[in-house]
Amino acid sequence: MIASALVADIALVLAFAAIGRASHDSDIFAGLWITAWPFLAGLAVGWIVTFAWRAPTAPVRTGLGVWAATVIVGMLLRAASGQGIAPAFIIVATLTLLVLLVGWRAVAALVTRVRSR
Repeated sequence: MIASALVADIALVLAFAAIGRASHDSDIFAGLWITAWPFLAGLAVGWIVTFAWRAPTAPVRTGLGVWAATVIVGMLLRAASGQGIAPAFIIVATLTLLVLLVGWRAVAALVTRVRSR
């Protein structure tokens, strides 16, 4: 379950970056790494500081911390590397990553609860 959760998080961050690039008529694959790496680094920090491997599917305990670290570290690294951090981008990224990184965990928790009845 730990590996699956980590792979899901990585895939969702990559999807976020790819969708963002596509929405700006950019070559999705040519610059995907440039767009994604700050958020992937933030995701790694989030997994470490929340000890995500202990409860990888917990929406509150793990999901909120992973999301916050992904956004905060991602934005700091984007700024440090000269990438844009316009207020509109911060808002869109924050909300999108909230839905993606916490959302799948909330669905997993709901499915687990329903199955255990």
